[in-house]
This record gives sequence, C-alpha cells and structure tokens, in this order.
Amino acid sequence: MQLDDDLKQLMKELGAAINDALSDSEEISEAIQNVRNAGYDVFLVLEATIGFNKRSKTDQTEPATAGALKGGGAESKLKITAQDLKFLRSLKISIDGLDPQ
Repeated sequence: MQLDDDLKQLMKELGAAINDALSDSEEISEAIQNVRNAGYDVFLVLEATIGFNKRSKTDQTEPATAGALKGGGAESKLKITAQDLKFLRSLKISIDGLDPQ
C-alpha cells in the first residue's frame, strides 16, 4: 500500500516531534547521565507502533465535543471499535458491558 505524500509528511512531522520531546526531556537526560556516571555507555532505542485509519466523511465533519462525551445531549453514545478495546486492554483497562460498534 502506498501512502500519499501528505500522510508521509505528517508521519515525518510526528516522528520529529517525538524525537524532539525525548531529546528535550530533563528526566531522560538525568537518567542517562546517572547511567554514564555509574560507568556505563548508554544506547537508547525506542520502538513506536503508530496506526492510521482513514476516517469517513461524517467522522471528519462531526468531531466529538466535551458536552457530548459528558452526557450533555439527550442521549450520548460512545462509539468504540474492536481496535479501541484491544488498545485499552493492552493498557490493562477493561470496560465492562461495551461491545465494539
């Protein structure tokens, strides 16, 4: 599958933002320095898995609002997919009574 040029650019920007965030982190810098002070060389390799799903036209034009998520409407529903549930379970988060839609 070939990605369009816009998505490739967005992915490149996301990667740069993640790299910048890690590089600018004082906590990470301190932890690395502590390891070096203990007499070790440090090689930090991180792996990120980032998924993309193309949204339908209705998803793009009707973003969820805080009021809708908090029950501000007459009836509020949370749409959750099987992929959402899998992700939540990987974080050790379980939501009883929810079926993917």
